[in-house]
Amino acid sequence: MTPTLVRQHLPLAGPTPRADPGARARDWSEIQERMLVPLYEAVYERLDVGPGTRLLGLGCGSGLALLMAASRGAAALTGVEPASPERLALARERLSGREPGERAAGGRRNGVHLTDRSPRSTAGPNPSAYNLVTAFEPIGCLAGDADGLARLLAAGVPLAERGAPVVLVGWGPPERCATSTVLRVGAKLADPLRGGAVRPRPALRDDLEEVAGRAGLRPDGSGRVACPFGYADVESALKGLLSTGLFDTAVAATDQEQVDKEVTEALHPYRRADGTVWMPNVFRYLIARTP
Repeated sequence: MTPTLVRQHLPLAGPTPRADPGARARDWSEIQERMLVPLYEAVYERLDVGPGTRLLGLGCGSGLALLMAASRGAAALTGVEPASPERLALARERLSGREPGERAAGGRRNGVHLTDRSPRSTAGPNPSAYNLVTAFEPIGCLAGDADGLARLLAAGVPLAERGAPVVLVGWGPPERCATSTVLRVGAKLADPLRGGAVRPRPALRDDLEEVAGRAGLRPDGSGRVACPFGYADVESALKGLLSTGLFDTAVAATDQEQVDKEVTEALHPYRRADGTVWMPNVFRYLIARTP
């Protein structure tokens, strides 16, 4: 059950304040990360993840997808999270039994390795350390997110054995993603600063294939999974969505209070009679193979 979370209003004087990174990572872990559980389950079931799986998770967040693979008996798990040391520390809590204050890089225990370094630092001398690579962070909302994914793949794909599946994920079409209307608020507010760095543009079917091709991968199937975003209340929805980082440019262009206000207003059409928030979404995944 999602714990009750209290919304914090930040002072507006001076430069635009940033939310505490540790608190935001906790919001991600406790509220937002679970929204993609149906996707993780569908991919793991399709690829028969189990005792023989040696998994490299690129952009592993706070480790929920890795934990689910572990529950299926995966033999070895490596998570790479270069963008957020705070999320990686939470993944370490979940998967390695270490205290959150410990250094985020390195440290292997019980077949689990978590790092903020390049994926190449995880494999040691073995050039075929992994037989499954996942990149579950969906692309299609942030300008340049496909380029960021391509860089991660360039470092991670050479560590997988020949013919290993690599899983890429993207947002579905806006008409099938209720959250796209809320993301447009971020685009509108961010526009004065960066021309709309958050851009919920129409998802193109070949987006994932294009990234896969740049990484030298061969497409070998795809699927769509319904991943509704459900929250206990509007306050939890606001915290969860802001924890994604998709509204950071909007906060920098305006201020935290303005973003909170407009995102909250955009959420009201999705509020149910009992106060919960429900936004149906569809995500597409691509399975590609290493050469």
